[in-house]
Amino acid sequence: MAMENQGEKHCRGMISSDWNECLAPCGPFDPIAFAYPDLEAQLTGIFRMYTGNQITLSEATRRITGLLPKRLTEKQMDAYLDASFVTYKGVIDLMRWCSDNEILFMINTTGMQGYFQRAIAKGLLPEAVLVAANPVISYPGHETEMYEVREIEDKAKNTAAVLQKYGIRAGNLIIMGDSGGDGPHFSWGTKVGAYLVGSMTKPSLEKCCVGKGITINTRFGVTYSEGGKKDPKREMEVDFLGLVPVIAQVMKRN
Repeated sequence: MAMENQGEKHCRGMISSDWNECLAPCGPFDPIAFAYPDLEAQLTGIFRMYTGNQITLSEATRRITGLLPKRLTEKQMDAYLDASFVTYKGVIDLMRWCSDNEILFMINTTGMQGYFQRAIAKGLLPEAVLVAANPVISYPGHETEMYEVREIEDKAKNTAAVLQKYGIRAGNLIIMGDSGGDGPHFSWGTKVGAYLVGSMTKPSLEKCCVGKGITINTRFGVTYSEGGKKDPKREMEVDFLGLVPVIAQVMKRN
């Protein structure tokens, strides 16, 4: 399994990052909208309510599964990935750089396990990456072990479990997020001494952090103000290898 292979070598640090609109310009429910385009507006609305902390993740997934005429098949997920899989510039290169430099990279997201199972199987993501995702859509028979994210608080629990499993100090942990849904992860990170990175930072994350007295150590990529219009072109010009000096400095301080 990918996690076992990664665990065979010494790990001196870890990145635990959200995926949707943080490392990739897509939403967690886009594969569903691709298969059932008539549901797109409703899915987008549910996603925005979740990221704005208006409803819980479990409530969001409950509403979404209630909309589905039937569960997404592997064939439908593959069709979405073949047509639409994309990350921001340099994200895959950053994951590989981390692996080469003894740094675990964990995708810790509300996205669906099935998305990542198929993306890894198709070679779109490095096998060494760790994944925590929502099990509402998942497929049996995949060797890659995954953690579960059923509520937003599970992100912190997953990160803590991986730190303990691999014997990594919290001071060598970087947490990345973009929206208010990452607020609890950031809050926990502050308590344990992690380094916090806002990636494509949304007003909902800024508001959450201000309200809880959380300091975002680095803002990377496009930072949005309240009411600011999303700028996909600018986002796609950001090269995530630009985070290498930040990561190296965090690892050096401990």
